[in-house]
Amino acid sequence: MVRISIPTLPPAPLVPPSALTLLAPKQAAAYLARFLDEGKGKTLVITGAGVSVESGIRAYRGKEGTYSNPNYKPILYHELVEDSPRGQMFRKRYWARSFLGYPPVRDSLPNPTHIYIAALQALGLAPNLITQNVDNLHPKARNLVSSSMHTPSSPSSATSTIPPPYPSRILELHGTLAKVHCLKHHHNQPRDDFQAQLAELNPVWDEEAKESERTGRRPRTNPDGDVDLQGVDFTSFVVPPCRICDPSGKDTTAFVKPNVVFFGETIRPEVREESLELVQSASRLLILGTSLATYSAFRLLKLASELEKPMLMISTGPSRADPLPGLEKMDREAGPVLRAYLDELVRTNTGPEVDAVRRVMDMGVVKVPPEVEGPRAEG
Repeated sequence: MVRISIPTLPPAPLVPPSALTLLAPKQAAAYLARFLDEGKGKTLVITGAGVSVESGIRAYRGKEGTYSNPNYKPILYHELVEDSPRGQMFRKRYWARSFLGYPPVRDSLPNPTHIYIAALQALGLAPNLITQNVDNLHPKARNLVSSSMHTPSSPSSATSTIPPPYPSRILELHGTLAKVHCLKHHHNQPRDDFQAQLAELNPVWDEEAKESERTGRRPRTNPDGDVDLQGVDFTSFVVPPCRICDPSGKDTTAFVKPNVVFFGETIRPEVREESLELVQSASRLLILGTSLATYSAFRLLKLASELEKPMLMISTGPSRADPLPGLEKMDREAGPVLRAYLDELVRTNTGPEVDAVRRVMDMGVVKVPPEVEGPRAEG
């Protein structure tokens, strides 16, 4: 039997801060400006859970790279899909916990870093993005910036030096919690529809969810929407099968799972191929808020290194990619560097895209997870 464990980082010796890490904020922003300028509109951004912490969503790993909640045991893919009474209990446990954990993720709002990354896309400086996050916050941020672009702006005689933006792309490498699908015939449906089914079939749990909403006292939520509950009996929780497969709800073999990649599950081949193609077509990579502990993301930087593409990482704590040739790293939070860069950019440029970015720069919402144990985290 293959043993599956939660990805973590190998021990690494402490090293002194790099010259890039020690740069003052304005100099760090200037370095980023040169990096993006040399990318000529073909820089690829890769993000991890660290960029979503300020939206109230905890990351898996702490600043030192270790698993931030060692007592948490997520459901593995083979457990979720096991066709047996044991598998049924795993599904009850997962969906009961996720039923409580999904609303905070669903209701979360883009924080400033999400807005700044969407701005890079809108300006055509880094049009393509690969995210490991399943929280739907990058699409929300892009929609905010896109809506701002349709707001009329005052005419200006100044000439913009920003090139016309390229079509942008967001690839959710590990899927999204906003959708669910059945494993029998691969029917897709919005997560909110399935959430409503769970509420209807589990009124006691629904009342608990509403009470959590009213009081704001929610159990610890992980980035995948699962919550940490101790000593709870999940036996009575009802998990419906896919209603598209069988509206009567009697087909117990039509298992439903969220559109996310579970531990022990492989990424769909088409997603893997697209991620590799985005790296191959990029001129360089900008990596933000991630430790790259999962191989699905690390292999993208490994490929970029083999192709001798420049890479700049702005993230706190150690990462799996630190030893890769061609990787430069600022061990610091990405948001302030991006903000300093964009402040200078909108000050010295004009045009509809620049005006749109100027209007949304302060729309990010910060909501740090309550009772964060230990240092700020990266994913």
